[in-house]
Amino acid sequence: MDVGDRLKKIRQIYGFSQRELAKRVGMTNSTISMIEQNRVSPSVSSLKKILDGIPMSVTEFFTADFSEHDKVVYRPDELIDIGSDGIELKLVGSVEQKSNLALLIETYAPGADTGTEMMSHEGEEAGTVIEGTIEVTIGGEVHSLSAGDSYSFSTKIPHRFRNRSKKVCRIVSAHTPPTF
Repeated sequence: MDVGDRLKKIRQIYGFSQRELAKRVGMTNSTISMIEQNRVSPSVSSLKKILDGIPMSVTEFFTADFSEHDKVVYRPDELIDIGSDGIELKLVGSVEQKSNLALLIETYAPGADTGTEMMSHEGEEAGTVIEGTIEVTIGGEVHSLSAGDSYSFSTKIPHRFRNRSKKVCRIVSAHTPPTF
């Protein structure tokens, strides 16, 4: 990929117009345009000046792989359900993506329970009840949460989720590291 093509791609990824980038780095937008059209080749110092406005190093500019992006938008039918037994756990993102975070849309049917044995594992979890109610047991303390209530705890502490109501409960939660 030519310097101009690469600069244009990176500028667009960062959401800058030619005019915005030029203003950030004290150049004219026609200079940025000519570089992107490969009509002029910038010196290393000029390229560094442009990249300082992004910010990005010259090494990153030449070595970053911008040919493929991870998927960023997921439609409801693309979410993977990793739940069972009346619990739907829709994973937002791809299991192939290397991420330090798992985001779940959780649905607990009436009477659904994560199990009579408490779970514990390395990490942290936080969530917000969007609809319904859920009973959350964390380290022996039982909490009843309703829509709008949130929680956050170390998952090393034994925990359990159970829907004791006659209505569906929905939760949006984040887990780190992803343990699913």
